[in-house]
Amino acid sequence: MTILLALSRLIDLVSYRIGRAVSWLALTMVLLQFLVVVMRYVFGTGEIWLQEAIIYQHALVFMLGASYTLLKDGHVRVDIFYSNRSPRTKATVNLLGALFLLFPVMSLIVWASFPYVARSWAVLEGSRETSGIPGVFLLKSVILVFAVMMLLQGLSTVIRSLAFLRGLELPPLPYRDDEAADRVEV
Repeated sequence: MTILLALSRLIDLVSYRIGRAVSWLALTMVLLQFLVVVMRYVFGTGEIWLQEAIIYQHALVFMLGASYTLLKDGHVRVDIFYSNRSPRTKATVNLLGALFLLFPVMSLIVWASFPYVARSWAVLEGSRETSGIPGVFLLKSVILVFAVMMLLQGLSTVIRSLAFLRGLELPPLPYRDDEAADRVEV
């Protein structure tokens, strides 16, 4: 179980670092949107690639930030059945949720999107607009990255939940000390 907990910690660390990195895209989205508005309404000009860059960044924030949100226990659930429960019940809910909801849905996403992404890569699909970003195939690849990252973070959740239910001491999650208030116990 020690090796599995080390694997869980590694997965958590990767999700944490990727989540923190893509969070900066929210700021760049705001700045780019401001630039697009100023260019359009002050100078009467526009750049399609800038508008597409905002869309790309928006997709990256949500798709690559999803495993970070799962790590931080920020996904939506029916709190009326979860928030006031014991840590043991929460670990059981997390375990069953990962096994019976997360894994099947993310596996379906991988299975259904793989041909879609492969076709895009086969033609190196680009923007439909002449001056757009020629990397639609890269954006579509993020669907697979999202699903794999969620599967890995789900695996970490399963490992941590099982370890907790067995009474093992869990290693701390990879947060900095100044984020102690946001730590997930299970």
